[in-house]
Amino acid sequence: MTARFGKLAWLWLSVLVIALDQATKHWFEANFSLYQKVEVIPDYFAWTLAYNTGAAFSFLADHSGWQRWLFAAIAIGVSVVLVVWLKRLKASETWLAVALALVLGGALGNLYDRVVLGHVVDFILVHWHNRWYFPAFNIADSAITVGAVMLALDMFKSHKTGESAHD
Repeated sequence: MTARFGKLAWLWLSVLVIALDQATKHWFEANFSLYQKVEVIPDYFAWTLAYNTGAAFSFLADHSGWQRWLFAAIAIGVSVVLVVWLKRLKASETWLAVALALVLGGALGNLYDRVVLGHVVDFILVHWHNRWYFPAFNIADSAITVGAVMLALDMFKSHKTGESAHD
């Protein structure tokens, strides 16, 4: 399949990220009330239900709603760029293909929430003894983060071969 579709065959990973993301978000919305917190690892990790109308770290969340469409437009633009980039990858660039597919799946998972629901559903809460809280996040955010880290690592290429350090 990879030979016929090239690196676009990695879009299955994006679809898997979207499916897992949406399934978990639906489960938390059906089983939690807003801001309910269930400790999983006391003082460190909990499940919750939160809505984010902004971007990462609730950036612009307190505005009147225009940010919903701005972030949706950005996600669509980034997604188009990622698909084109994925299509143009060489056969040996598997690491990069996985990274792009993860970022794409995460972007589309959150885009669906933003357009259909008007907010992104978050449910993972990392904290330190109820003194410090990392902003709640979701599977899509996790995929974007892992993909971005992989993209950053891919920039460290071997100077001798010119090949990616991870392929």
